[in-house]
Amino acid sequence: MAPSPSSAAQHRHHSSLPTVSSAVSWLFLSLLFLYVVYYSTILFEPAPTFTTTTTTKTATDCQDISTIESNTTRVLRFDTELRHIAFGIAASSRLWRIRKEYLKLWWRRGETRGAVWLDKEVTTTENENLPDIHLSEDTSKFSYTNPNGDRSAIRISRVVSETLRLGMEDVRWFVMGDDDTIFIVENLVRILSKYDHNQFYYIGMTSESHFQNMLFSYGMAFGGGGFAISYPLAVELERMQDRCLQRYPGYYGSDDRMHACMAELNVPLTKEPGFHQNDVHGNLLGLLVAHPVTPLVSLHHLDVVDPIFPGMPRVQSIKHLLESAKYDSASIIQQSICYDKKREWSILVSYGFAIQIVRGILSPRELESPARTFLNWHKRLDYTAYAFNTRPVTRNPCQKPFVYYMSSTEYDKTREKIIGIYTLHRERYPYCKWKMESPEDIDTIVVLKKEDSSRWTKAPRKDCCRVLPATKNGTLYLWIGNCQTNEVIEL
Repeated sequence: MAPSPSSAAQHRHHSSLPTVSSAVSWLFLSLLFLYVVYYSTILFEPAPTFTTTTTTKTATDCQDISTIESNTTRVLRFDTELRHIAFGIAASSRLWRIRKEYLKLWWRRGETRGAVWLDKEVTTTENENLPDIHLSEDTSKFSYTNPNGDRSAIRISRVVSETLRLGMEDVRWFVMGDDDTIFIVENLVRILSKYDHNQFYYIGMTSESHFQNMLFSYGMAFGGGGFAISYPLAVELERMQDRCLQRYPGYYGSDDRMHACMAELNVPLTKEPGFHQNDVHGNLLGLLVAHPVTPLVSLHHLDVVDPIFPGMPRVQSIKHLLESAKYDSASIIQQSICYDKKREWSILVSYGFAIQIVRGILSPRELESPARTFLNWHKRLDYTAYAFNTRPVTRNPCQKPFVYYMSSTEYDKTREKIIGIYTLHRERYPYCKWKMESPEDIDTIVVLKKEDSSRWTKAPRKDCCRVLPATKNGTLYLWIGNCQTNEVIEL
């Protein structure tokens, strides 16, 4: 019997299913094959190669951002130079006679640009190495209600805006500082070269004092240590700052007003620990010999702390440090640690500043922490008052450090090395019962080093230190430089 029409149609429908299913399967397998082939080429293709071009360039220290090392050019992304920076220095006519001497130490007429902003006219001589002097605008229209501060804070907070209005050309960064702040300008250039000056940047550092940071903010750049503002951010600040200042009459200082305006502009602080507020009292030795692995950019409160070189006037002491920085500004005050295993001495070097020798073997982890040779901002012996780790000054008479301060630095053309001479600081050292050689028998330490202007274009790392064979009684010889492969500080 012939099938019904509906049965025939159903038969044709079922008989076509294997054909359609096979086509779909082949299509799926084809796509899967193409997928595997495509991603195999991505996963296993050879890594791209990059050609590095070596260029020879004559440059000043501030232009050493692009440098040559081992026949390879290491170039940072942004080619900021000293001429791209405009300094705005806040000064007081009452303290001008003393404070201007700090300015003279680091200002370079014809190289540095900017202005000093004063509240009243002062007298200067024609040949003094100083920035242009300007009087700040009248700020009497602004309210100031803080009972513990001074309304000069309003004037100082407007320094960046007033410097912008001077109309200097080709400025990428405005750097604010006080008249008792000194800058290592080569290192300032190195720091700012890491950042895109076309973006909004507010760069600086907080206080060393935990209490000061709590009182003001851990997100505020303390003005005495200095801070940098990129040009486009300075333009935006200048447009709104006077309105902003009216909203904060109860704030204490200039830097917290600046921070308040930055918050309104939605710009956070970019922290760079090389800016130093120095909210401490006493001897900076412990802080400086354990400097963080970052360029030394600034030092503030020089009238508050002891002279960094004992026995020298404060200004002469800073000048002495800057003389050493001329030979290797990138490495100034950078820490190196090594051991004289035969004598069982730990040696802590702060390049261009001081060397400490301690009897016994102390671990690098301990030595890299600042010893509390200083008091906190509120003059209390409270180790919890600092915003960083510290270690106590030893009570063991045998482990009192023997301190050797930098005496002179020069460049030896024959050896192509910098030679630093460090001499023992003569003071009364306590009697020690330990049966080991006393560092007091060493009068002089000679440090050999090559300039390393490109060190901050690489990953941060301390230099290695080695004790060299002695050729003269009473003299210790050290070599400092880049660590070699597999070089470790062995205890």
